[in-house]
Amino acid sequence: MNIDADILLWINGHYAEWSDALMWYVSRTATWIPLYVLLAGLIVWKYRNWRTVLVVLIGFGVAVGLSDFVCSGVLKPLVCRLRPTHEPALDPVHLVRGYTGGLYSFCSSHAANTMCVATLFSLLWRKQTATAGLMTWVALVAYSRMYLGAHYPTDIIAGLLIGALFAVSVYRVLRHWLRVDDEAARQGDS
Repeated sequence: MNIDADILLWINGHYAEWSDALMWYVSRTATWIPLYVLLAGLIVWKYRNWRTVLVVLIGFGVAVGLSDFVCSGVLKPLVCRLRPTHEPALDPVHLVRGYTGGLYSFCSSHAANTMCVATLFSLLWRKQTATAGLMTWVALVAYSRMYLGAHYPTDIIAGLLIGALFAVSVYRVLRHWLRVDDEAARQGDS
């Protein structure tokens, strides 16, 4: 065994009925729709200008879309690393509700996408409490993926890095666009 598998099996092996239900719920994308609506509402409240709001929300879509595509569309089929739930050498992995996930695990789209949203929002919002809350959410989702046996720790780390990379890249584009937009608005007021 290697350290990656050892850590995964330790996390996956410490389970209870109540935590099975919690981690299943935490790992579901639909669970977090209210959070996404709240974040979108805060973006609307902060920027108020409908064009700016639209560009920022499109920026989120582009960042998360690219993050997800790189993880699921490029790296998983390229690396072909079996998920722990599909890896015969790791038997027995504790399965929650029979969940085995897709065939490949490197890298975690859940980790990438949640990190992407959290990082981009944190860069735009610039409030430590919001950042702390969002990073707690990211950590909880990342942990849930290992708890469910869906990803190795290195799958999670790679996903976090990819999500952060796309968030920072899109933030730089948005920052440039928003600065240009602010200058144009000031010139129009003169």
